[in-house]
Parts: sequence; structure tokens; C-alpha cells
Amino acid sequence: MLSEIPIDLEKVSKEDRDREILRVGIIAELDAINLYEQLAAMAEREEVKKVLLDIAKEEKNTHGRIPDPAFKRRQGAGRGIGAW
Repeated sequence: MLSEIPIDLEKVSKEDRDREILRVGIIAELDAINLYEQLAAMAEREEVKKVLLDIAKEEKNTHGRIPDPAFKRRQGAGRGIGAW
């Protein structure tokens, strides 16, 4: 199914687990955007295409939002997921 987590979190160290969870979430967002756009391209009715493209647009708007402020950046780390 599309909602399966692609990694075994039990094999990820505790210190890296949250970063891996965020990474998987970002990958899922990108996959969702691609899926909605592909489905829109296959749809025959314009109203269906519009709905799917609107959903993809919403996903794009939420993609890349800063995670919960409870996560603290590692000292000296740059921007991006590797910094969490």
C-alpha cells in the first residue's frame, strides 16, 4: 500500500530516528504531489483534473514547512533535514 513506511525504524538509532521520520514524511509529500499530477494528466473530465491539480498545489504549499519547533537544530549543522 502507498502508506507503508519504507524503512525499519527499529534499525535506526534513537538519535537519528526523528530525522529519518521527517525524511520519510518529506518523501511521502513529494510522492503525493507527483501522484496527483499524474492522475490529473490521465483524467478526462476537466473538473476532475482541476480538483487533482488543486490538491497537488496545496501539497506543494505545505511541502518544506519547518517541523515542530520542539525539534532543536544540532549545533553547527546547516539548513535542511540533516540539521535536525
